[in-house]
Formats: sequence, C-alpha cells, structure tokens
Amino acid sequence: MIEKLKSLEERFIKLEQLLSDPAVLSDQKKYQEFLKEHGELNKVVPVFRDYEAALEEFSQTKEMLKDDDPEMRAMAKAELPVLESKVEKYKTQLNLALMPKDPRDSKNVILEIRAGTGGEEAGIFAGDLFRMYSRYVEAQNWKMEIIEKSDSSSGGFKEVVCMIQGKGAYSRFKYESGTHRVQRVPETEAQGRIHTSAVTVAVLAEAEDIDVDINPADLKIDVFRSSGPGGQSVNTTDSAVRITHIPTGVVATCQDEKSQHKNKAKAMGVLKARILDAKIREEEDKRAAERKDQVGSGDRSGRVRTYNFPQGRMTDHRIGLTLYKLDSIMEGHIQEIIDELTTFYQAQALKDIG
Repeated sequence: MIEKLKSLEERFIKLEQLLSDPAVLSDQKKYQEFLKEHGELNKVVPVFRDYEAALEEFSQTKEMLKDDDPEMRAMAKAELPVLESKVEKYKTQLNLALMPKDPRDSKNVILEIRAGTGGEEAGIFAGDLFRMYSRYVEAQNWKMEIIEKSDSSSGGFKEVVCMIQGKGAYSRFKYESGTHRVQRVPETEAQGRIHTSAVTVAVLAEAEDIDVDINPADLKIDVFRSSGPGGQSVNTTDSAVRITHIPTGVVATCQDEKSQHKNKAKAMGVLKARILDAKIREEEDKRAAERKDQVGSGDRSGRVRTYNFPQGRMTDHRIGLTLYKLDSIMEGHIQEIIDELTTFYQAQALKDIG
C-alpha cells in the first residue's frame, strides 16, 4: 500500500511539472488529460502526506517513552492516544480516496416515481415526493425535465419519469431507489384514521452510447396521439413515441414534447438507461450471491423509508436514521439523509475491502 502511494506521489509531482511545461500548454488535449489526472491524484496525495507526517509524529512520540526524564515520558504517554487517533483518521481517509469509484456517480439521473398500494393517497404522495425532489434539484442549481407522466384524479401522479441533469446527480440520488411508505390521515378520511400507502422510486444513471450498444433492428417504434393536457396541437398530431427493445422487452414512452423527434430522443434516453440498469443489477446480483456476508443488494422492491406525518417523523430503515423534521424534508431539505446514507455505504464498502 505504501509503495503504491509513493508511486502515486511521484506521478503527482511529475504532473505538476508537466502542467507548467510550454510544450504541454500548447497542446490543449494533452493538457486537459494531465489536468484531469492531476485532479484525481490531488484527492489522494495530500492525504497521504498528512498520514505520513502523523505517522512520523506518532513514532517520535513513542520513542519519547524511553526517555530518562519522567516528565517527557508522561507527556508522551498523554499525547500518544491523540496521535494514534489522528493516524487512524488519515488512514480511513486514504482508504476512502483509494476505494474504487462508481463510474456512474458523475452521471445525470432518470428518476421514476410510481404510486403503489394505497389508491388515490399513494398518487398524492407520489406528487409530494416529486415536489420534494424538485425542490432539492432547484437548490442544487440543477435541471429537471419531465419525460413521461400520468396524472392521478386527486392531483398527484400515477407515475412520473423525469431527467435530472447536474454534476454528480447520480451519486446523490442513487440511494433513493426503493419503496417509500407514507403514514397519514387522508383529507377524505372523515374519522381521522391513519392510512398507510406506498410509492416506488427508481433511480437510473443516464446511459451513454459507450455504455449500451443497441442494434436499431432490435427496436420497435410506435407513434401515437398524445393524451392528457398539452394544448390542441399536442393532442391532434401523432407526436407521442413508444420504443420497445425486442430482445429484453424493455419499453420507454415519451409524449411530453410537441415534436415527435424530441419525444423519440427522450424515449431512447430512458430506454438505454433502463437496459443499462438491468444489466448492472444482473451483475450485482451475481456478485451478491457469491458473498457470504451480504450487506444488502439495494433491491428497490424493499421498503427503504417511512414518512409518518402525525409524528412529523422520517425513518430510513436501512441505516436506522430517524429525523423529526418531516415538514423540512418534504420541502426538499434531504442533504442530511443523503450524507448519512453515503457515509454508511462507504463504511460498508471499506469493510468489504477488508
């Protein structure tokens, strides 16, 4: 490990020299490549240097335990636990920095929200979750664009599919997949009884052409008249598009745009993301089956979170996190939850690395 880190440090120093070399500066492609590599190493090398400095300080203080002066020995004894903790802190940071990165983390997200059990109340809560995520996206200065939606009669959604564009969007949203349960008294409930409903959330990384290779001959493309609100011009032209990937049976639909061309492009983006997601989950399931101590497959069919409105409580069942600030959470203040989930799963990954 130390040898590997030293070689990374040497490469880091070399890159600093190359980035100031006139020959490299004149070649923008090469310059950008070196700059990107330098940026990645900059996440590791400074931590390694801090770790080495802390380790050296710890070793020197340990040597002081052999000193003839009793006061020096007492001082060293008092400092050692603090320095040991410091070494462990940098060691953990190094492990995190060296941990294999999820290549999807930097990608945009296709977010799918669907009403589950609970009838109209589930549809209303699907709308509430969509609003919660919309507020969060807005606070990040990201962009959200609806691809497909089906309204419920009570003002929510039977389902809504949207694209979220923003740096690191997938890394923030990837733990939202699963069943979100709501407990509250519906407005139509005369006797004040608490009802339980459920909404499923799926988070897919936007697929690129290099991620998914689709043969055009494997696609069945149907065009049809858009339904629902959208103006006369939407409803009287065959602008809606449904694409079916015949080998897998995966289907994607888009009717949000007036242009058939734009709807086709959006539907193709969703189709690729769904095929990529299925491919990745198949690989993950194979790996998980081979592990004796399975941390959890992240199966989106499992209940991940409960929103209890009478108690003002949100509980994430995967990590045992309970927060009594549901009003704030429903307004899109979910960063604390995202941070706790990220920390938990990073710790699990470090444990798996061993």
